[in-house]
Amino acid sequence: MHPFPHRYHAQARAAGTGRVMVGAEGLPEIETDAPPEFGGPPGHWSPETLLVAAIADCFILSFRASARASRLAWLSLAVDVEGVLEKADGTTLFTRFTISPRLTVSPGTSETLAQSVLQHAKRLCLITNSLSGACELASTVHVVANDEAPAGP
Repeated sequence: MHPFPHRYHAQARAAGTGRVMVGAEGLPEIETDAPPEFGGPPGHWSPETLLVAAIADCFILSFRASARASRLAWLSLAVDVEGVLEKADGTTLFTRFTISPRLTVSPGTSETLAQSVLQHAKRLCLITNSLSGACELASTVHVVANDEAPAGP
């Protein structure tokens, strides 16, 4: 790991109307627009969906690190995140996020250890640690026989 502080840079560009192009050095650009809730067209990434996706992504990466350190063997992890955007004191902001991971493990795996690693991943996630909205974890651990194990997430 590189010494702290780490610095991350991204750019966005747009005309008066239409899509916003978001990118960072060495990465492909993505198109964004306002979400339908704010009058934008459906089918595009928005700043709101990017933020919620960043939480899901960060949770999985944090889980991987925690599972490796805890020696938890696992088969797959899928994560849904719901972000709630509300008006509070005249400001529009995300007030809470619910992270719903679904972890699949083999028979004989300690469900207590699996839940502990899921909780630790939530505490490790630097994205949720950087947000002011409440962040809840609603996890599920599913034990499957080895021949039922999914090929991937």
